[in-house]
Amino acid sequence: MTPAGSPDRSLACPILHVDMDAFYASVAIRDRPELQSVPVIVGGGHRGVVLSANYPARAYGIRSGMSGRQAHDLCPQAVRVSAEFGEFERVSRSVMEIFREVTPLVEAYSLDEAFLDVSGAVRRLGSPAQIAEHIRARVHDEQRIDCSVGVAATVSVAKLASRRAKPDGVLVVPPDEMVAYLHPLDVGELFGIGPKTRARLHRLGLTTVGDVARTPRATLQLLVGRALGAQLHQLASGADRTTVTPRRSDHDPDRSMGSDETFGRDVADREVISRELLRLAGRVTARMRRARVAGRTVALRVRYTDFTTITRSHTLPDPTDVTAEVHAEALRLFDALGPRRLRIRLVGVRVEGLLPLERAHRQLSIGEREHGWPDADRAVDRVHQRFGRGVVRPAALLTGDRP
Repeated sequence: MTPAGSPDRSLACPILHVDMDAFYASVAIRDRPELQSVPVIVGGGHRGVVLSANYPARAYGIRSGMSGRQAHDLCPQAVRVSAEFGEFERVSRSVMEIFREVTPLVEAYSLDEAFLDVSGAVRRLGSPAQIAEHIRARVHDEQRIDCSVGVAATVSVAKLASRRAKPDGVLVVPPDEMVAYLHPLDVGELFGIGPKTRARLHRLGLTTVGDVARTPRATLQLLVGRALGAQLHQLASGADRTTVTPRRSDHDPDRSMGSDETFGRDVADREVISRELLRLAGRVTARMRRARVAGRTVALRVRYTDFTTITRSHTLPDPTDVTAEVHAEALRLFDALGPRRLRIRLVGVRVEGLLPLERAHRQLSIGEREHGWPDADRAVDRVHQRFGRGVVRPAALLTGDRP
């Protein structure tokens, strides 16, 4: 296996599998620093089932799908937190938007994992290994959770690599190292092989991937059936599919785009908050323009130091993808919150009710300039696409440090 620090070796590996680390648990406790290093389970009441567990809890043998009673027996001191499915879906949407900012070829596999084909992003963002690190940094910075990334030439090997990279890592498996990587593994680690199939293969004496690879395909089909035998033969030789089919998960509807930011220190200064809202509005509308969508509803999310979270939204007369308009509406919503006793730790901007740009008819105003903010935004998009993000920024973002 090649470490992520060898980008030249990853150029033959355009497929990424990005998997959030202990996703549900990480989201549930990210605003509770006192729980970061103690065993935590999500769900799993006295008669319930464990939805997720953080890594300290997993050290006691607790796993998702386990009964709450069994989890308690394994670790009586574990802290149980409730499952906030709305929050999980919101974070998942934001993470998937980060992926689609890198490449349109994103195959959402579940709420917390996806396959990406980054071959078209190499010229703009660097090698696949560098793109993997870029994604990890963005997810951590914007959502304050960690993810692991497998980088390979095929879907199944990328999936295996991300599992071996956990937690919070990147693993590259170049094509010429694929056989050496695969063959020592237990056959149960192959993508799509469940516990029952693993046990059946072990009974047949096929305990490692190498055992399966050395078994003729026809023999495998006689032992386990025609379809499964053919699938196993492909997986064991790394001859899995090399294409990613763009697909959204059931929980990842294309109805909104947004972005959040947690301040490094709590903030009360309106100007600082206004600048951050402008930064977020620019990030969101740039994604919208790439996707050729516009939206009418602007939503603001504010979290105070006591973790009270408030969401406000307003529907505009016309759909927009213009940074200045989204920022102005987000700031108006913020000002409408009135006097604030507490400082603010997080702000977020989201545009909802998205529709294709060709359907987003805009009412023309008398006296409106022929060339205005929409043209300026698209000019900036072209500069960023050619020279990278941050080359051109609003003047308001050139002054003042981010807290």
